[in-house]
Amino acid sequence: MKVLIIEDEKPAARRLARLLGELGVVGPIMLHSVEESIAWFHDNEHPDLIFLDIQLSDGLSFEIFEEVEVHSAIIFTTAYDEYALQAFKLNSIDYLLKPIDDEELEAAFKQYQNLATNDKKLTLDFDDIKKLLVNPLERDFKKRFTAKVGQHIKIINADEIECFYSENKGTYAATIDGRNYLLDTTLDNLESDLEPKVFFRVSRKHYVNVNHIKDIISYTNSRLKIVLNRFKEQEVIVSRERVRDFKLWLE
Repeated sequence: MKVLIIEDEKPAARRLARLLGELGVVGPIMLHSVEESIAWFHDNEHPDLIFLDIQLSDGLSFEIFEEVEVHSAIIFTTAYDEYALQAFKLNSIDYLLKPIDDEELEAAFKQYQNLATNDKKLTLDFDDIKKLLVNPLERDFKKRFTAKVGQHIKIINADEIECFYSENKGTYAATIDGRNYLLDTTLDNLESDLEPKVFFRVSRKHYVNVNHIKDIISYTNSRLKIVLNRFKEQEVIVSRERVRDFKLWLE
């Protein structure tokens, strides 16, 4: 079985290769840019499976397929929000959100193996997916959330929320008045509700509102620490795997 990893962050590519090795994949090939990938596809037999990062250092990976007709199965590795990734589901494409979880990788790999065993081909409409990611569809994101406070229902405006965070299996909204409200949802479920230009998931535990960031500080292990205006209950750390995407989001 021939596997190709296209990922511009070399540490992330090496980690993915190591995880695939644990699943029995021997010697996956690693490429790191659009230009390098196009040249490789012209000169080599195409692989059975591609793990494809969307945003590469020299452009979107979709540009590869504008130059080369590829019939390999593809699993995307990306930091794009869940709403944009609905296009992948419609096209029967699997995807992994960064940082890649071991169990999710194993499940995606098994899904590919099942498709390959049944000789099913994935039909990819790259033009439609590219349009959705580059120019996201207009939609209304949630402007208000509710939380139960005693016998009352509290209405919380999204622009008043500094961050969403998880603690003791609960999900909370931390507001500009220093209050923390328990919500009947999860951080994963919030992904399709939040305006991606305003909220960013910096780690498995935190979503932050760009309008309430007071300071950003370099932190250990190439991470970043975010200081919000009022929220003090937890340290808000941008995980190393998300630092690059976070910086791009800020711009």
